Amino acid sequence: MELVCHRVVTCSSCLKRQQNSFLGLIKWQRRLVPACVRTIYSETGKWEKSYGLETRKRVENWWLPRIKDQFCKISEIDKSRPKFYVLSMFPYPSGKLHMGHVRVYTISDAVARFQKMRGMQVINPMGWDAFGLPAENAAVERGLHPASWTQSNIQHMREQFDALGLSFTWEREITTCLPEYYKWTQYFFLKLFEAGIVYQKEALVNWDPVDQTVLANEQVDDNGCSWRSGAKVEQKYLKQWFIKTTAYAKAMFDALSELPEWYGIKEMQANWIGDCVGCSLDFLLKVNGKVTGEKLAAYTYTPEAIYGASHLYILPTHRLLHGHSSLKEVFQREFIPGKDSLTSVTGVNLLTNQEIPVVISAKNNFENYLDTKIGIPNTSAEDAAVAKNLGISFTEVIETLPNGLEKVINSGEITGMTRQEALEVITQQAKNKGIGGDLTSDKLKDWLISRQRYWGTPIPIIHCRTCGPVPVPYEELPVVLPNVTTFTGKGASPLEDASEWVNCCCPRCKAAARREVDTMDTFVDSSWYYLRYTDPHNTDRPFNSDLADYWMPVDLYIGGKEHAVMHLFYARFFSHFCHNLKMTKHKEPFHKLLVQGLIKNQTFRLTTTGQCLKREEVDLTGTEPVHLKTGEKLQVAWEKMSKSKHNGIDPEELVKEYGIDTLRLYILFAAPPEQDILWDTKTDAMPGVQRWQMRLWMLVTKLTEARTSGTMPNPELLNKKEKAEARKIWEQKNLVISEVTEYFTKDHLFNAAISRLMSLTNILHQASQPVILHSVEFEDALAVHCIMVAPMAPHIASEMWKGLAHTQNKLCTHHQWDADVLQQSWPTVDPEYLQPPDVVEMAVLINNKACGKVFVPQQAARNFEEVHELVLQSELGLKHLQGRTIKKAFLSPRTALINFLVQE
Repeated sequence: MELVCHRVVTCSSCLKRQQNSFLGLIKWQRRLVPACVRTIYSETGKWEKSYGLETRKRVENWWLPRIKDQFCKISEIDKSRPKFYVLSMFPYPSGKLHMGHVRVYTISDAVARFQKMRGMQVINPMGWDAFGLPAENAAVERGLHPASWTQSNIQHMREQFDALGLSFTWEREITTCLPEYYKWTQYFFLKLFEAGIVYQKEALVNWDPVDQTVLANEQVDDNGCSWRSGAKVEQKYLKQWFIKTTAYAKAMFDALSELPEWYGIKEMQANWIGDCVGCSLDFLLKVNGKVTGEKLAAYTYTPEAIYGASHLYILPTHRLLHGHSSLKEVFQREFIPGKDSLTSVTGVNLLTNQEIPVVISAKNNFENYLDTKIGIPNTSAEDAAVAKNLGISFTEVIETLPNGLEKVINSGEITGMTRQEALEVITQQAKNKGIGGDLTSDKLKDWLISRQRYWGTPIPIIHCRTCGPVPVPYEELPVVLPNVTTFTGKGASPLEDASEWVNCCCPRCKAAARREVDTMDTFVDSSWYYLRYTDPHNTDRPFNSDLADYWMPVDLYIGGKEHAVMHLFYARFFSHFCHNLKMTKHKEPFHKLLVQGLIKNQTFRLTTTGQCLKREEVDLTGTEPVHLKTGEKLQVAWEKMSKSKHNGIDPEELVKEYGIDTLRLYILFAAPPEQDILWDTKTDAMPGVQRWQMRLWMLVTKLTEARTSGTMPNPELLNKKEKAEARKIWEQKNLVISEVTEYFTKDHLFNAAISRLMSLTNILHQASQPVILHSVEFEDALAVHCIMVAPMAPHIASEMWKGLAHTQNKLCTHHQWDADVLQQSWPTVDPEYLQPPDVVEMAVLINNKACGKVFVPQQAARNFEEVHELVLQSELGLKHLQGRTIKKAFLSPRTALINFLVQE
């Protein structure tokens, strides 16, 4: 699965430049700074007053390796503790991180740190969706073996992750192209094969007639031509492997109702699956009364009426007319374009043993994705018209009783049943016999997983002339990819030429046989990886069920919206399948889903050609952007960052200029996670979060200076006004704890959490000097503030905490000052704050205009008569309401507010 990115293939020299560039950044972070520059407390024991560029560099240089080591320590699993499994969609190892990666992994990193501080046992694993076409393209274009290219990219991207301060549970790392992983992908294939959920049939592929090779969809340009040869791509039928995902359609559709809100994604899943009202049933085809050996699965919306079937209905584009079927010539000869064509081919229903003719439709399309239907005239006016026009007889099978109830008639053992009862019996019988019956929709197609590629999981099937397709025995897994050295991008799959690998013995009869040379779609690899993370080093099975049951379901799954349909559907399918095998307790793999938006930047296109220009080729000095060379006006749009559009932002450069924490805070603050970020560092949130960090740092400076002023702190020295000020700080601290915790746990509105923390920063900056020096409330609020910042900006928070921990004459004793900030417990609201106050501040409005507040007892605050009388007797009431005619008064049911409507 590709995570909001293009699978970019770069030349080997570019790859080296990228690696050297980012490795240079890592070396910069680890380089000793000359003694003349500013120092930090963690190194010298001396607090630096301001948070400038050099201080920031020193802070991040010091804390980067320490924070990583803290988070990634391996610990024994304590199943008695509550767990939190946060998972971000793993990337394709293209060799270079982009801003989409930075956004999704910053979110997962912040959530993981937050949940760990709450006392949860947390995993935030990372791995690599490492099979795929770009590696094979690299082999063709640069002579690099896909394995070495992929491994080099993985190593480089791991270093990039580390340099960005992203801490994953690296001991759980998985790589889908390694045999220790794809052994178990092959294991699942065999389990699906045993269950009758994997099958082969002919399907269309993109065929390059010049290079004589199969092309992936992404290798065909907008004009329908091959990206390499330029030839017009043809559609060709090849035998392909399918997974019968339709067998789980109804169960997966129904399970959606049990899931929490997924920001509209549940609706997308439901729409992808469709209404599961019908099913497919298998027919054995005959021609002129002779059995052909061909089978045909046909869909019906009304399985309960199957005894009333009159004909099988196929489209003119059906594979039986264009593939390699033995019936191809018969169908083509008997097909009359533009007319419903009754053929000499018949189909025997393997459930009812009825034999009905095959009709080629005059239509070019059926409903949605159907290409084969069962004609049942009793339940379809269209089917009745076709049967009548072609002179095909049929039986009435549905009877409506006087009370409106519909019953089945003339239908063997289901005669007399209601339609619903008959539906359940027919579908169950078909499922028991393995000839269909799974309720599905007319929209959902089975999953085509064959790829005519080298760099993918080998399909563990051996083809024997005598035995047919035979599964590789479990004990012989994994079927390891052979070491092919020549990649041309032309002709058949490179595996065809690995003769020593292809030629083998049949596991059953021991005769000469051949291995399957197709590999699996990479979506198969990514459809169960979340389960492997729960037990990544198991050599005996895909995962231990007890461990999977402890960690699953994933508590929060984070990724791009472009994966919210196919990948999510396939992952849910595998989870349901594993549950049916009793490998897992939970059917659904993901509890909450967080779909993050894109990061977009402006693109500048030439109006004449549509070519995208680099920013340095654009003149931005005028009222409208124009081409610097020609003065031509440009089309300007906000689009997803892309190298080809010249609108990408390099994370490395941003880290150099602004620092890790600033980039993290910007990503989290610029927009809610599900919304797109429109990138503009000049006027947007970047300067704001920079200033905020400086203000945060200054708060520690203020406290440090106050506590080293020579005056011992003593809360008793605060006067009444200062105590009230300290009380306000305490109230705001508790309010912010409550709100930020909810933002982290409920809607993941990190931008709102940062906004509330900024408001707390402002309140603390307004504190008077006596409150800073003498109050427990200021010190505690600042400590709590630092803790709440830590999951989002861990480096500056760690250094601030170190400064606070060593501040002299501290008043707060409940914090673990000897431990780092990320090892602190997440703050909770003080119990006293949760207690209802003795009195309530009641806002008083007169004719909808605020005129002051009156204190009323808590127990009276919801009683209209008591509040009304107390306000009238108060000083405010005597001043503003005495002697006036009150027409009506309203007490708000939600807030402490009363509104008097008086005669003017």
